[in-house]
Amino acid sequence: MELPDGPKASSVWQMLQWILHPFLFLRACHRQYGDCFTLRLGKSRGTLILFSHPQALQVILSNDDAKLFDSPGALRGPLEPLIGTQSVMGLSGDQHRRARQLLLPPFHGERMRSYGELIREVTERVMCEDSSGRPFSARHRMQTISLRVILRTVFGLNEGIRYQQLEQLLGTMLDSLSNPLSAGFLFFPGLRRDFGVLSPWGNFLQRRRQIDRLIYDEIADRRAHSDPSRKDILSLLLSARDEAGEALTDNELRDELMTLLFAGHETIATALAWALYWIHKLPAVRYRLLQELESLRANADSTAVFRLPYLNAVCSETLRIYPVSLLTFPRVVKSTVQLMGISLEPGNTVAGCIYLVHRRPDVYPDPETFNPDRFLEHHYSPFEFLPFGGGVRHCIGMAFAQFEMRTVLSSILTGFELCLTRGRAVRHRSRGLATAPSPFRMEAKRRRQSQITCHK
Repeated sequence: MELPDGPKASSVWQMLQWILHPFLFLRACHRQYGDCFTLRLGKSRGTLILFSHPQALQVILSNDDAKLFDSPGALRGPLEPLIGTQSVMGLSGDQHRRARQLLLPPFHGERMRSYGELIREVTERVMCEDSSGRPFSARHRMQTISLRVILRTVFGLNEGIRYQQLEQLLGTMLDSLSNPLSAGFLFFPGLRRDFGVLSPWGNFLQRRRQIDRLIYDEIADRRAHSDPSRKDILSLLLSARDEAGEALTDNELRDELMTLLFAGHETIATALAWALYWIHKLPAVRYRLLQELESLRANADSTAVFRLPYLNAVCSETLRIYPVSLLTFPRVVKSTVQLMGISLEPGNTVAGCIYLVHRRPDVYPDPETFNPDRFLEHHYSPFEFLPFGGGVRHCIGMAFAQFEMRTVLSSILTGFELCLTRGRAVRHRSRGLATAPSPFRMEAKRRRQSQITCHK
């Protein structure tokens, strides 16, 4: 079979383009090859066929575990050194279904409500920690909030030596992977050479060992001193049982916890930073949002943020214009299928390009413009708007991520007056395994309790 067209450069060069300039690379490919093209991202990953038309994504994402496509966990790629092989992202078939069934309960219903006050408390504390009035890095502060939220919701930790060490080590590890070049060993397995702590891979391994020791110590303490009253995710996972009555092993718990820590920290911090940027760059957006947020002052229900249409629209538009993940989880073709005029054969690997789908002018008119109203005026299908992926591989923490994003933003905007400082234009850039805005700074001052007002 003849594969669709794609760049003719070597696989190594294409991987470097993907790591350093993914947005320019994807846009250039789309201009030249259209809604379907191939990429070769490193020798070990083979050829990847990318689709960016919603009709194609509907076929791919609606046929998981059927005769057409499979989504094997072996395609987890660069994430494996971080999350291990027993994470829900690294499993396939029945093992994947079992892991999702065990992980889903903490992220829904009453559990979500119990996290609302915690998220507000963390947000308030972090925003008040620096009372100097000096400009601060928006993304760094959102990182601090998201890391502390995930440590408290996942581990139930908010103080003590273990908490402090985990916060410091996780923050340092993720920061060390924020530069695409320093994270090169995640994309090129041949660079995984341990020459001691002064080498990138050796340094990563040392930090990973330290983090693993803290996680396993926490798991051992929880098993030895069970407390049914605890509502954090680790406690819930320790008590969870599958259909056969089996519990998660220590190794499974470690890998699931690392997945939640990574996915729940890095991605939310990026989304929050982008939201703050757009809200304060566009006065009309900020004005409408603050007007709507006034209704929260007398509402004690922590889930009320989900019922604020403009806040939801702002969050959705933030995730549309700069999605944190660029691709859906890859699928492997199981049976010959015709898709958008392309004949796919068993063994082909396909994926949806979230970044390009979110920039289709036929779906999102004037796609480069930040316009929350589009989410008030139109309902998008899960194949047109998919910031958390789709199908059986969609992000398991999607509901929690949306809840945290809305809660943090509402807490900041009702409690503080913020403004952007003057500086260089903010750009979308690659950040190791994820994407992020280029650094920008803001100023904040405490808002008077009786005042939630702004001026156009």
